[in-house]
Amino acid sequence: MMAFLQSALVHVAPFVIVISLIVTIHELGHFLTAKAFGVAIDSFSIGFGKAVASWRDRSGVEWRIGWLPLGGYVKFSGDENAASVPDQTDLASLRREIVARDGVGAEARYLPFKPLWQRALIVLAGPAANFGLAIALFAVFFLAFGRPATVNRIAQVDPSGAAARAGFRAGDVVVAADSKPIATFEDLQFYVQYRVGAPIRFTLERDGRKITLIARPDARPVDSAFGGKQDVGYLGLTAKAGGLRSVDPVEAVVLGVQKTWDVSATTLFMMGRIVTGKVGADQLHSFVGIAVASGSITQNAIDQARVAKVSWLITVADVMLQMAALMSVSVGILNLMPIPVLDGGHLLSYAYEAIVRRPPAAAIQAVGYRAGLALLVGLMLFATWNDLGRQQVFRFFGSLFS
Repeated sequence: MMAFLQSALVHVAPFVIVISLIVTIHELGHFLTAKAFGVAIDSFSIGFGKAVASWRDRSGVEWRIGWLPLGGYVKFSGDENAASVPDQTDLASLRREIVARDGVGAEARYLPFKPLWQRALIVLAGPAANFGLAIALFAVFFLAFGRPATVNRIAQVDPSGAAARAGFRAGDVVVAADSKPIATFEDLQFYVQYRVGAPIRFTLERDGRKITLIARPDARPVDSAFGGKQDVGYLGLTAKAGGLRSVDPVEAVVLGVQKTWDVSATTLFMMGRIVTGKVGADQLHSFVGIAVASGSITQNAIDQARVAKVSWLITVADVMLQMAALMSVSVGILNLMPIPVLDGGHLLSYAYEAIVRRPPAAAIQAVGYRAGLALLVGLMLFATWNDLGRQQVFRFFGSLFS
C-alpha cells in the first residue's frame, strides 16, 4: 500500500503542481490586463467545481479555490454568452440592463463595451503570460544549473548514420541548422530529435571555410516517458563532453527567450507534421499521458539522484522547472489556435468585428462554439485513447475477461 501511495504521489503531484501553476499564471494574465483597463470582474477561480475556499477582495472580486485543481478561469461581469462574444442584440440588451441597474455610463466598465484593441489585449494576455512564465522558468533553470559547455565540434561520425551519408566528418563544427544558429551540441540534438526524415540544411565550418550539407535524420526508437517507444531523429554524431558553465542573470534571460522560441517553433513544426500525416497522430497526448510522463521523469530523476548520491530535491527541481516551462509553452500555443472556445477563437471574432464593424451573429457564434467544443473533446478523447493504449490498460481489462 505504501509503495502504491508513493507511486501515485510521484505521478500525480508533479502534474497537479505544474498544471495549477501554468493555468493560474494564464488566468492572471487575463485578470491583470483586464484590471488595468478597468474591466468589472466577478470572480477568479483556481480549479473547477465547488469552492473549498473563497473570499472577496476590496474591489468586489470573489477569489475561489475549486476542489478539482486542473484548470481555472476569470469570470467577467455580464459574461453570460457561451462564446463570450455577445452579438448586437445581446449587447443592446446587456446595455439596457446595466444602465437600468447602475446608471448611464456604468456599461463602460464591462468587457463587451471596451474598445476592440483593449479586448484583444486582454485575450492575448493569457497566452502571453504562459510564454513569459516559460522564459522566467528557463532563465531560473539556466541561472541555477548553468548551460551545457559542450562545443558543437564533431568528435565522431557513425559510418552508418545519416550524417555520414550526407558527408559530415570528424572535426567539423556545426554552425547552423536551417539557418538557425547552433551554439552547443545539445542545441543540435534538440533540433534534430523531432525531425525524423525531414531534410535539414546544415552550415558547417571545415578547415577554415563554410560548407553546406543536407541530411535527413534517421528514426531511432527510444523509451518514451509517455510509455512504450517513440522514434527520434538520429544523425550519428558525437561530441566531447564539456560539462556545464555558469551564466549571469542577463545571459540567463536571453537563453530563456531563445529556449522558449525554439520550443515554440518545434511545437508548431510537430503540429504541422501531424496535420500533414508525416508524423503519426499517436504523438498527441492527453492529461493522462502528460501525468504519466511527468511521473516517469520525476521518478527517473529521483533514481539518478540516489545513484549519484546527490540531493533528490535539487534533481526534481531541475526536472520540474523544465517540465513546467515546456508545458507552459504548449498551453500558450494551444490557446492561440483559432478555435471558438479558446483565446484564438475570441481573437478570430475580434478580427471579424474589426473588418465588418460588428460582432458575429449569435447563430454563427453558437455553431462555431459547438463545433470548436466538439473538435476539442474529440481530440482529447483520441489522445486519451492513445495514452491508455500505451499503458496497456485495454490489454489489462481484456485479460480480466479472457
